Amino acid sequence: MGRAFEFRKARKMKRWSAMSKAFTRIGKDIVMAVKEGGPDPDSNSRLRAVIQNAKAVNMPKDNVERAIKRASDKSLGDFKEVLFEGYAQHGIAVLIETATDNNTRTVANVRSYFNKTDGSLGTSGSVVFMFDHTCNFKIKGDDLDLEELELELIDSGVEEIFEDTDEDENGVEHTSVMVYAPFESFGKIQAYLEENNIEIISSGFERIPQVTKKLTPEQAEDVEKLLEKLEEDDDVQNVYHTMEESVD
Repeated sequence: MGRAFEFRKARKMKRWSAMSKAFTRIGKDIVMAVKEGGPDPDSNSRLRAVIQNAKAVNMPKDNVERAIKRASDKSLGDFKEVLFEGYAQHGIAVLIETATDNNTRTVANVRSYFNKTDGSLGTSGSVVFMFDHTCNFKIKGDDLDLEELELELIDSGVEEIFEDTDEDENGVEHTSVMVYAPFESFGKIQAYLEENNIEIISSGFERIPQVTKKLTPEQAEDVEKLLEKLEEDDDVQNVYHTMEESVD
């Protein structure tokens, strides 16, 4: 299996998947999608994708509809996507995706987390080149031939396709299929899956480190202090890093 498979396996164990944080992230994604392409998911592919993600984390339909209505209010401020880059202790590169309506607050908060954990906030471009910007789709795997699907999507730039399993709240395992491709392939792949009636469970974007660094448990604890502070911040959407993570 490739890097996307290993990355996915490790990330599934992370704390940022907590439901409350997922709802916060999706709420902001809805606002940004509506501001960009309008409130109708039929004509707004980005909003359509966010609504799928909301369903995947069991976000109540009322919450989704309220967020769309609120985002349509012209008096509501815009969320701006801002990327932060820096280093945690022990030479670990950290990349932070934020969505903020107050950049001054977000910059101050992110800088303080680095300072308090003996890290250093870097300048734009200082670590982003160490990560591959990818898009991904989680789709229903019933009756799908993975090799055939990969051949169909190869011209869209698909790099990895593999089976994935998740447990529901009752402990029952469900199998799906993950598709990974470069960031710019998102629209082509979304269109293909929709045209061929392949059910998309969720989709999104991730930054996969090109190289990871193995740390001792004590060193990893130092890095985790920074990651925890970042992940708890409401303005932070995603945190990526080059520390090797356990997949056990």
